[in-house]
Amino acid sequence: MARTLPAEMTGIRITAPGGPDMLVAATLPVPVPGEGELLIRVAAAGVNRPDVLQRKGGYPPPPGASELPGLEVAGTVVALGPAVRRFRIGDPVCALLAGGGYAEYCTAPEPQVLPVPRGLSPIEAAALPETFFTVWTNVFERGHLAAGETFLVHGGSSGIGTTAIQLGRAFGARVLTTVGNAEKARVCRELGAERAILYREEDFVEVVKQATEGRGVDLILDMVGGDYVPRNLRSLAVEGRLVQIAWLEGSKVSADFARLMLKRLTWTGSTLRPRSVEEKGRIARALEEKVWPLLERGEVRPVIHRTFPLERAAEAHALMESSTHIGKLLLITRYGAEIAGKTGPDGVSAGRPSA
Repeated sequence: MARTLPAEMTGIRITAPGGPDMLVAATLPVPVPGEGELLIRVAAAGVNRPDVLQRKGGYPPPPGASELPGLEVAGTVVALGPAVRRFRIGDPVCALLAGGGYAEYCTAPEPQVLPVPRGLSPIEAAALPETFFTVWTNVFERGHLAAGETFLVHGGSSGIGTTAIQLGRAFGARVLTTVGNAEKARVCRELGAERAILYREEDFVEVVKQATEGRGVDLILDMVGGDYVPRNLRSLAVEGRLVQIAWLEGSKVSADFARLMLKRLTWTGSTLRPRSVEEKGRIARALEEKVWPLLERGEVRPVIHRTFPLERAAEAHALMESSTHIGKLLLITRYGAEIAGKTGPDGVSAGRPSA
């Protein structure tokens, strides 16, 4: 018998641009899936840097997207819009969204929906879409990382970083990373980084030079920008590639760009949220083919630092902005707490799964 859906749900609104306290729980209508869309009863939603930027007023949702923050969820399909072909009511899924994930229910275009990998809980699966889509398209499609190459990941302890380290290693690359402290360095080494560079104490340019015998790295994934840009150019090997995915230290930089020509470098970058459903669907199919088997065999795992009840989204944002976490932060709905089947300090399963 089909489950009767409620008319209302709890969602997290941004009341005005500003700090974490601008995230407020509200009673909202349950969305209705349109053509080619699924309605997902959300178990957990990932917290990501773009959510923080949106809260501050710097990253508005694309036209037609939900104004609620939240770019990734996992849960159960509870309703189908017209023309949905693959998924059925009751299927456990995770999905990449253009917005709307901080809620008890959300809609998602079918091409952006993936099955929960076998062996992972819905809570763990909520940590996958945003980071895995981002890493796959930037590291392997734009950056063309290949087995045997050397790969430098900045911000190795972030959700993006922990994913990039694991996937780089799984596909045969030698991985170096930059981190802020010894504990983050330890975790990144456990995930597969050959060298974790303490950027407050060491110059990553010099460490890269020593680690590669002066050759440089083949690929750099950077979300820092600022004065990292000229240092990245110095750290790349001939024919090296720099992929930019964020500008935490600013996008206006000064550098000796003659290095681009002399070393035949490629500097590229991308954003994910504004891309079309078709483009995101293509990335989803590549992940399902190339990466989901690694997750199901336990060779790659999401790294989860802490979970929070949905209503405490402001606390999760404050923790993210502190940059003291390692891996992903998740928001858990009441439904997610029920299906988790165990309690931790926040009333749901907590802590980092082993990688």
